Amino acid sequence: MKKLTVPVFPTLDVLELSSLDFVFENKACRESIDVINWSEFPYKPITVFDIIRSEKSLYLRYFVRGNSLKALYSEDNSPVHLDSCVEFFMKRDEDPFYINFEFNCIGTCHAERHINRKESTPLSKEELDSIQRYSTIPRRTFPEKQGIYEWELYIKIPFSVMGLDGKNLPEKIWGNFYKCADETVSPHYVSWSPIDLKEPDFHCPPFFGEIFFK
Repeated sequence: MKKLTVPVFPTLDVLELSSLDFVFENKACRESIDVINWSEFPYKPITVFDIIRSEKSLYLRYFVRGNSLKALYSEDNSPVHLDSCVEFFMKRDEDPFYINFEFNCIGTCHAERHINRKESTPLSKEELDSIQRYSTIPRRTFPEKQGIYEWELYIKIPFSVMGLDGKNLPEKIWGNFYKCADETVSPHYVSWSPIDLKEPDFHCPPFFGEIFFK
């Protein structure tokens, strides 16, 4: 099980999401998504994420370099895990549910509150609309393209959507970060914190890592 600590930068909320390179480079916590949990899926694109917070929101920036790129879905709460996708799952200590935030490379979001993989409630349109996204890939769909591609995705998730009070955060929450692309020439299921299961499954809170707040 891994651990990380989220730094705080109070003035983030007055800045444009697309202009936060300096903050992510110099103030954020940086981690790699590099754990191969299932040997039958050995492909591992280069994937790192930066994480930081304000008093109102959690900010993420993913960087990915891989050998193909795919984005078929443009409507929120579509199955973006089939595209070139990055994900963040989180859970509060006291909650019986966890939330999965999944994004394809053009920023389309799929998010639900889960009791388990099969029992879930989608986030409302208002909640989804409040999750800001900026991608270095233009926001239009395309079939899978072969070749070496690099992309970055910037994400701002209000703490209220996560069930948190930004002015009174808990010491920690639980979570994991993923890179996947189920229906591509190189399907993969890579995680930040290791998962000890026989088959690919990201919906596994017992293997979430610890995410502390400064």
